[in-house]
Amino acid sequence: MQHIKTPNDIPGIIGLFAFRPETAEPMNQLAEILLRQASSLLKWERELIAAYVSHLNECTFCYNTHSAMARHWIVSDLTDDTRLKDDKSIIEAVMRDYLSAPISEKLKALLTIASKVQEDARKVLPKDIEAARNQGATDMEIHDTVLIAAAFCMYNKYVDGLGTLEWEEPGIYDERARLTAENGYSAKFEANVV
Repeated sequence: MQHIKTPNDIPGIIGLFAFRPETAEPMNQLAEILLRQASSLLKWERELIAAYVSHLNECTFCYNTHSAMARHWIVSDLTDDTRLKDDKSIIEAVMRDYLSAPISEKLKALLTIASKVQEDARKVLPKDIEAARNQGATDMEIHDTVLIAAAFCMYNKYVDGLGTLEWEEPGIYDERARLTAENGYSAKFEANVV
């Protein structure tokens, strides 16, 4: 049950952004920088980190949104890796047990860091950072993993703390992912599309 009325009862963070647009701009800019700008981490990997943290926080709206984004990007990002490109259940495998999922050891090390940030950021230890570096993670990738995890804890609490609505049809998350992929997080496209 939503705690405040959003314009046109728009679900999730999109409704909250429509309710208070002046807060939407900086939050969208942060998501744009972390999830879409050029990086040595692929877009699907960054979206997967966001989805994983949202899953750990049990934020259904954000999990559905960012797992749809990860699914969207996985096809374009992994043109050279048909093993992952053809595996449509990679997101679910990561949510079940990322350590046994068919993802790189570097991404597993980064997800370990993200999960510790989600639980209690002080639990990130030098050995976790060293393990990520040993798998090829750069300082920028480690930085961005921590910031994605921290930001999504905030986004998740924002969405759930105000009891936002969710879309009832799963296909709507996929359509929103397509629109976001085309227009970006900072784009001004209609919040009530779909």
